[in-house]
Amino acid sequence: MRARRVWAVARKEALHIRRDPRSLAMGIAIPMLLLVLFGYALTLDVDDVPLVVWDQSETPASRELIAGFQGSRYFSLRASYASSYAEIERAIDLGEALMAIVVPPALGRETGTGTVPVVQILVDGSDSNTAALAIGYGESVVRRWSQEVALDRLQRRGGRSMELPLEVRPRVWFNADLESKNYIIPGLIAVIMMVIAALLTSLTVAREWETGTMEQVISTPLKGPELILGKFLPYFGIGLLDVLLAVLMGAFVFAVPLRGSVTLLFVLAAVFLTGTLALGLAISIVTRGQLLASQLAMVLTFLPAFMLSGFMYNIDNMPRAIRAVTYLVPARYFVTLLKGIYLKGIGLDLLALPALLLALFSVVMFAVAIFAFHKHLE
Repeated sequence: MRARRVWAVARKEALHIRRDPRSLAMGIAIPMLLLVLFGYALTLDVDDVPLVVWDQSETPASRELIAGFQGSRYFSLRASYASSYAEIERAIDLGEALMAIVVPPALGRETGTGTVPVVQILVDGSDSNTAALAIGYGESVVRRWSQEVALDRLQRRGGRSMELPLEVRPRVWFNADLESKNYIIPGLIAVIMMVIAALLTSLTVAREWETGTMEQVISTPLKGPELILGKFLPYFGIGLLDVLLAVLMGAFVFAVPLRGSVTLLFVLAAVFLTGTLALGLAISIVTRGQLLASQLAMVLTFLPAFMLSGFMYNIDNMPRAIRAVTYLVPARYFVTLLKGIYLKGIGLDLLALPALLLALFSVVMFAVAIFAFHKHLE
């Protein structure tokens, strides 16, 4: 392998990228646009749940309970109260409310029967995850109010406050505020880098076949590894630039903390880019057509990276057969590495296994690309 030949191919590819605005847009602008769109659109946080209240009691106690919902950042109380189940149903059907609170008439009134009033929580279950979180938040508000009322009654009767036999003090590590963006953004960087990198190189060799210039390239003393490496280098530089921009956007736009080594992050990103760019080159060599190459690259990268990398969905909750398939998705290892560096601040000593598997993927894909090129020349 001669460096001059590799440099000549790399220079030719770089000139094509500079003269083709679409390549530059796909390589730089689109990843940043996707990061902004997905970064703001993808969130698992549930805030400002639209709430409607039917206060059947209309007592100071019921108003204190409702004030608890008003003071919570998780709920947004509708200005007008409901006065029937029909109004509640209409508000939920129209999307004006996601949850409703029905305060019973007995709340705040001493009935003498010993029965405990029941506050009813009605939730739109169309989105089960949001509904489950909203119910949890609502129960927490009611429970807190109930404890305060019980303590107040005990003190008014001259009793001493009871000490609980056990107290729980939860402490969250690595993501103290439980903000979903802190683990979505690192995973999103991995998904976008995989898709864009494979798409970029999936068009390079296929374009040569379609324009008829590949025959001229073959007639030269240029060898397969030299051609593959020469076409790889310009896009590798673009990929590293994308990683730099994505890290800066994560820090300054989304305020995602980066607790680990920046150097380690870029080294592992370079390994990941090597494998994904080689995957795109292999697709380009095999298909020989830009349209088919781009479609195949999208199918082989976006869906597995988005669904099976652990970026959005917990791999441990998947069926056993699907969990086995995730080991073939390189984005799984890069997502694990990014979350470890971003959130936990851990080093290569604890990330050695996924880093090794990612490096193995890169070596295999480069070998596959070179083998595929030789095979298609025979």
